[in-house]
Amino acid sequence: MKVTTSSESKGHARVQWAITILCNLTNFTYGLQTGWMSPMTKLLQSEYSPTGRSLTDTEISWIASAPCLAAVFGVLLFVQIVDRCGRKQGILLIILIQALTWIIKMLPPSTYSLVAARAASGLAGGGCFHVVPMYVKEIAQDNIRGTLASIFILAQSAGIVIMYAMGGYLNYYTILWVVIGIPIMAFGLFLRAPESPAYLVKIGKVDEAARTLAFLRGMNAEDKQIQCEIDIMKKDDDYYKSIPEISMVIILKNKVWRKSFVIMLVIIVGHATNGAFSILTYAATILSTSGVSMSPELQALSIPICMTVGCLITFVTIDRLGRKPILVTTFATSALGFCCIATTGILQQHGWTTPGWLNVVMLMLVVCSYGCGVSPIPFIAMSEIFNFQIRAKLMGYLVMLAWLMSFFQLLSFSAVTSNFGVNVSFYIFTAINLIGAVFAVIMLPETNGKSVEDIERKLKGDYS
Repeated sequence: MKVTTSSESKGHARVQWAITILCNLTNFTYGLQTGWMSPMTKLLQSEYSPTGRSLTDTEISWIASAPCLAAVFGVLLFVQIVDRCGRKQGILLIILIQALTWIIKMLPPSTYSLVAARAASGLAGGGCFHVVPMYVKEIAQDNIRGTLASIFILAQSAGIVIMYAMGGYLNYYTILWVVIGIPIMAFGLFLRAPESPAYLVKIGKVDEAARTLAFLRGMNAEDKQIQCEIDIMKKDDDYYKSIPEISMVIILKNKVWRKSFVIMLVIIVGHATNGAFSILTYAATILSTSGVSMSPELQALSIPICMTVGCLITFVTIDRLGRKPILVTTFATSALGFCCIATTGILQQHGWTTPGWLNVVMLMLVVCSYGCGVSPIPFIAMSEIFNFQIRAKLMGYLVMLAWLMSFFQLLSFSAVTSNFGVNVSFYIFTAINLIGAVFAVIMLPETNGKSVEDIERKLKGDYS
């Protein structure tokens, strides 16, 4: 008993932390590219536009929406790359595309070049949401897996905050020169990062997988814990290699895989259509009609700061509270926020007086909830619930669906708001979040600190 305890206590997680932070520089850059649009819109539509003329609303809408459509193709691209070339090669390609995005923007800007640059950022963004959670899951030990995975959305939010802050004070080209060094540095450093042990086992490099896992855990390759983890990976790999190529038909015929896929399908649709994406796009309009006077700088920074606060809450609590409680709570608080904003709007239309700060508080609640759970938890749970043999394929499909649903959410939000009013849209978002909360309570298994085998055994029984 003492020997087991000693064996389990040795080692460290420093390498896992360092590599996780390093690979999440891609998400930090994605946050910078996401946040770039907000401060630049005013400049691009002004007489001082770097394009030489003021861009029209239609041109701005194409520049703004290009990443969502490009991300769909990015997912399709990286699904193939991570299975054929590895997780590490996928991340390196993401970094190169992100550097290309900034380089295109440094060229003499035009509508076409900006659309191309934004499309490139979406291509890389699709890869970020697919490859990075998978890689982190496969290098992280169970007891810190959730904390490491939550760095994903924290890095993105930090990038948005920094870009909003720079956008208010630096000019177009100065910003580009500041940020171009990040992907260059990330590429050079990540060249020394290891491939994930699970992928190495999958391609038959078992000894290298053991050495890599030992390096990540701060142990020796001969350690019993390392050998046990490698044996589990080999057992899974041998089993799945003994059956025909795993197509969607085979996946859907397997009861456990089908259940896990359907669960994550519903959760990811709730994530993509919960309304936060529209809130982030139209926040300025909502704040301006709330009756609260805010400076442009404070108004711009309030949204990403609230997202970052939500991310920090998750970072601290995710391995203590678990995935399921956080997701259920943030779906519920999002529903509360949207319901209050919509109800306040209807009361104001009928002549009632409501506190001017209420909409602002509820807006911040929605954004904080998005950063805390609705945004990161589905991707963390997705990387944990699927066996590594089907993880790349199913995560690819689900991430692609998330981008498509986000794109259609923006389109439908504008149409519904124009025809029926913004309050109807917010009540729809209320219903979506309530459905998401109830579904997660009933159907989503807790994945915190559990192996894939434990989760699959749970899915074979009940969901309580």
